[in-house]
Amino acid sequence: MTSNALTPGIVAGRLPSGDLADNFSDLHPPLDDHEALVAADRCYFCHDAPCMTACPTDIDIPLFIRQIATGTPEAAAKTILEQNILGGMCARVCPTETLCEQVCVRETAEGKPVEIGNLQRYATDTLMAAGVHPFTRAEPTGKHIAVVGAGPAGLSCAHRLAMKGHDVTIYDARAKAGGLNEFGIAAYKSVDGFAEKEVAWLMQIGGITVQHGKGLGTGLSLDKLKADHDAVFLGIGLAGVNALGVDGEDKDGVLDAVDFIAELRQADDLAEVAIGRDVVVIGGGMTAVDAAVQAKLLGALNVSLVYRRGKDRMNASAFEQELAATKGVRIITNASPKAVIGNGAVQEIEFDYTDDSLQPTGETVRLAADQVFKAIGQQLGGDDLPAVERGKITVTDGGRTSLKGVWAGGDCASGGDDLTVTAVAEGRDAAEDIHAALSA
Repeated sequence: MTSNALTPGIVAGRLPSGDLADNFSDLHPPLDDHEALVAADRCYFCHDAPCMTACPTDIDIPLFIRQIATGTPEAAAKTILEQNILGGMCARVCPTETLCEQVCVRETAEGKPVEIGNLQRYATDTLMAAGVHPFTRAEPTGKHIAVVGAGPAGLSCAHRLAMKGHDVTIYDARAKAGGLNEFGIAAYKSVDGFAEKEVAWLMQIGGITVQHGKGLGTGLSLDKLKADHDAVFLGIGLAGVNALGVDGEDKDGVLDAVDFIAELRQADDLAEVAIGRDVVVIGGGMTAVDAAVQAKLLGALNVSLVYRRGKDRMNASAFEQELAATKGVRIITNASPKAVIGNGAVQEIEFDYTDDSLQPTGETVRLAADQVFKAIGQQLGGDDLPAVERGKITVTDGGRTSLKGVWAGGDCASGGDDLTVTAVAEGRDAAEDIHAALSA
């Protein structure tokens, strides 16, 4: 992160530790046994369940809810995990309100869907608490696959390949596995080190080793990986953060939102995380909301989230937008950054008001800011990659790239939405395709 030496308004410990603990407690407290049974009883167990169609990992939602209703949450967990090995984290961070729960028949009829996400968490947490890993490895195949990136796509791919009997080495540039689940999710969405615990649980399948501090360009080359392994899967995510492209962007106090979120997630003591008095977050997606809400929870007095388009065009879901508003974040739309103003450090940021075509209307606004977080998207990094189109690795069904023996999935690939659950599905499907190719 950029030095705060010139911005004395950015300080740690704005709130007492007790207030911070309350602010960063679990966003959705887990269901107890009785609450889970009551929630499960609301499901109609639809034969042509629209919730299943809306789930990127194709979980049999009516089946796992019925299994909870009949008192077998461990069986429900296996139903979930067969399709989504990171079902515990997805239950916490997946935007169910725009996927499975949005199309729930209860939502259509009553405006209150079955709590699919909370029920999924109940089942997977129950199984993990029992210390059970419900899957076993097939007989060893003698094949060895390299997985680059220990995020949701890479972990999902590695687990499925290990189940098939292949040996897998995961290479990751960071010192800890998990990718965005570990470094890029708001702290109040994944408490008590759950991401790390889920990775450790996943590794119980066996056959997977992890080498940290190694990424493409930092100790690894794609040619060498191809030569040393029977197949390669790239789950490298998006590393670079897009620039604002305005005067003054290099001033002290202008930071990347993803770095801020990662610092929060890895902090041993939230009272040591510095935050400004007047914070401005630029962007309209989940990362922008996560940064803005957490800035407010850390004690920032004024937090504004500014997006260049209308509110209906924000990538953040309506639930996330409402969460930001209820936490005291001011949302300003149709405003595009024009200049960062200050003497060495940011003091204000000026915006052009824009119309629906993003053209300036001639009106401007200045916001006081001692800290600005950029959350306007990330970009693919690295050289010597397979064919890239529109900033992502081009893949076909099953994740095959333009290079023979190389597959890709997750945020780095041209598949579906940039969601944890989508990355899991793409890693799983690539593993199945890799296995079929190696078995042919």
